[in-house]
Amino acid sequence: MKIDQKLELIFEFLKSNRKYNHKLQEKFYNSVVKSFDNNSDKIISLLYHIANTQSQPKIDSLSVFYKKIHANSNCLNSFKDFVEFIKTENKVSINFKGLYLGMMNQSGWGKKTSALFSKIIFHLHNGDYSNNLKIWNDVPKTIEDTDDFFLPVDSVIISIFKKLDTDSVWNFDNINKLLKKNYNNSDIEVWDDLWFWGFITQNGSGDNRIFEWNENKYWNLKDTDKNEFAINEIKLKAKNFLKLL
Repeated sequence: MKIDQKLELIFEFLKSNRKYNHKLQEKFYNSVVKSFDNNSDKIISLLYHIANTQSQPKIDSLSVFYKKIHANSNCLNSFKDFVEFIKTENKVSINFKGLYLGMMNQSGWGKKTSALFSKIIFHLHNGDYSNNLKIWNDVPKTIEDTDDFFLPVDSVIISIFKKLDTDSVWNFDNINKLLKKNYNNSDIEVWDDLWFWGFITQNGSGDNRIFEWNENKYWNLKDTDKNEFAINEIKLKAKNFLKLL
């Protein structure tokens, strides 16, 4: 079976099972931003949490970024103000592509974390999550066709693509290029659920990963449902996911 056909089967699985990762993400977003009353503090909390998802955060470079943000806290007043502050070109659009490109050029930030921040800002404001998670009033609620949205590709997702096609070279750029050829921006947001299913079905690291239900990884995600019934349900879904690989 060609990789495009495999991807379509996986995409249908992801679309049919969105509620599982959605529930986890909502709990995570609540834990990161809900305890703050000030919108600036909410964004700063997000930035720290996301930067620390890097396997080896560049502490010295990130400190330069944090100092700049704290010294110019007015940029946190709105989506427009923030994108305008981080942009590198005068003609950058105030949209998710502009947010991604701006973050990409900040000290200590990379492609994955920039895409992750852009995705989370969309999630918090698109109406599919709790209203009290919204921070800025001017964030687009939809991803326009003229915009650009990127999948936050990390080692978990790269390992899945290596499993699907061992002959190709897979990285952030190549995976996003392939997905964008077959899927629109809204579809890319659905593909974000791939990380959840990939993470709980991999054992090991590097190129030596075994694809199997990994309950220990599930338990190590703080915001997963720890109810026995829920675990058994997700375990069954995970096994169905593994068959598609």
